[in-house]
Amino acid sequence: MALNLLRQTKYLSAEVGHFHPFADTFRRTNTILNLASAGAECSMALKSFYKSILEDIDAAMSRDPSAKSRLEVALCFPGFQALLFYRISNWVWEKKLHLLGRWISAVGRVLTGVEIHPGATIGRRFFIDHGTGVVIGETAEIGDDVTLYHGVTLGGVAPSVDSDLQRNQKRHPTLRDNVIVGSGAQILGPITVGRCARVGANAVVTKDVEENTTVVGIPGKAVRTRDDAGEPSRFVAYGTPTGDIPDPVARALDGMLAEINQLQARIKELEEERGGAESTVPLDGDDEKEERRAGGKQ
Repeated sequence: MALNLLRQTKYLSAEVGHFHPFADTFRRTNTILNLASAGAECSMALKSFYKSILEDIDAAMSRDPSAKSRLEVALCFPGFQALLFYRISNWVWEKKLHLLGRWISAVGRVLTGVEIHPGATIGRRFFIDHGTGVVIGETAEIGDDVTLYHGVTLGGVAPSVDSDLQRNQKRHPTLRDNVIVGSGAQILGPITVGRCARVGANAVVTKDVEENTTVVGIPGKAVRTRDDAGEPSRFVAYGTPTGDIPDPVARALDGMLAEINQLQARIKELEEERGGAESTVPLDGDDEKEERRAGGKQ
């Protein structure tokens, strides 16, 4: 409300100043109002920045039992420190100061071991556990309450091919709210990982992932677990439930073995129906041999 009032007052002062004999006074007033407007915008930006930082610290406290205090998170957690550098570089990037934004991002990468492009879009309460080796590309989009572990890559599938054609194009993945990505996982290309999905450690994902689905393996294969179906919002460390996780390859092999056992049982039933005797129908070659033997005896 106050910011809008300042803008309106500044506009009226500028319009009247063109025709009023005290134009210099109005210009000075307009300058003061410009400074006040800029100060109000900076104040709002700082409040929003401070709020997001507190939320990020609280997210680390709630998801990492080793965190004993907010001060410890701020001073000792490289994931949070990398996110702090990102928040600053992203604000600069949105002001069209791209080179400065990239420089701030590069400084953050050197100090924390986490590379987040300032052009990426990251939601609230984002948490990077351990941090080292995480790479987040320029067009990546991350929702609220997302957790990444060390070594995760949100990258493009062919960044070195036709680079000019790929500029300003969607090249990196989108992670919806409450997604957890385990350590070493690679999520590549402009795909979407649905809400509350889990990507297991070292998985390689190149296709869309549905909501409430756990993906494991190389290439990533979707499996359904009780935790996904019954408690989709439950936090799962490293994106891998600790229960009986069905292996899709083993499940396919078990299905084949079951079919083979059924076929063997059916063959046995047919043999028993025929008295257990083998087929005695002679082949053409056997008939010729019998005739030669009979001729030799004569």
